Amino acid sequence: MGKITDLQGTFELHNGIQMPYFGLGVYLSKEGTEVTNAVKEALNHGYRHVDTASIYNNETGVGLGIKESDVARKDVFVVSKVWNSDQGYESTLKAFDASLARLGMDYLDLYLIHWPKGDLSKETWRALERLYKEGRIRAIGVSNFLQHHLEDLLPTVEIVPMVNQMEFHPYLVQQDLIGFCQKNSIQYEAWSPMMQGNIFEIPTLKTLAEKYNKTVAQIVLRWDLQKGVITIPKSSKPERIVSNADVFDFELSANDIALMDSLDKGKRFGPDPDNFDF
Repeated sequence: MGKITDLQGTFELHNGIQMPYFGLGVYLSKEGTEVTNAVKEALNHGYRHVDTASIYNNETGVGLGIKESDVARKDVFVVSKVWNSDQGYESTLKAFDASLARLGMDYLDLYLIHWPKGDLSKETWRALERLYKEGRIRAIGVSNFLQHHLEDLLPTVEIVPMVNQMEFHPYLVQQDLIGFCQKNSIQYEAWSPMMQGNIFEIPTLKTLAEKYNKTVAQIVLRWDLQKGVITIPKSSKPERIVSNADVFDFELSANDIALMDSLDKGKRFGPDPDNFDF
């Protein structure tokens, strides 16, 4: 894990690609002006990483936001994901082309399998490997893969996933899964770091926010980074986009990291990767 220095700092993926450890998530950001403005705001403030997915239905707006920002495409780490109904070898290749067309780009920095679909995901992964070898994606990975999903996939792959993007927050730490990913050189990444707003109700986090003179959100996002976890907080409000990124002028003590780890309840706010029907 590299040093956590500033908003444009990176963690290195196992293929040597530098992935900015802090990004903008756009789940539930509306297609059109809302998402385009959020992306522009984030990039012009210094963000260099934007995370979308075909199922978010806002790739067009994301692409436009990048084009209209002051930042060159090559300086932005752009992530999208293949949706469940597009999984399979040929259909993934098509879905990737469709995502690129909506984004208005000729390559992606990272492409993920959105949810584990058993043997079907092995076919999807072969398509990702092909796109990676063709130089159309700089890194490939998975999302929502628990340890047994990874143990099922890994023996069949030529290229080990570079990233696993998981629901991750103080009530869902999954330290064993983090350890498994580290052992296999898979970079861990958090979605829903704010627990859909529920972090603001946790007394321990309020106490820490007072101690460090920071917001609860900043405490949680800093914890993500110090755990070596890439984080992509979602917001479409300019002031929140700016304040979320204000996490580089303080450091949580080892004791406070352990205190936050101890809040773990194994509680999900999103779907369970072992039990979802979409």
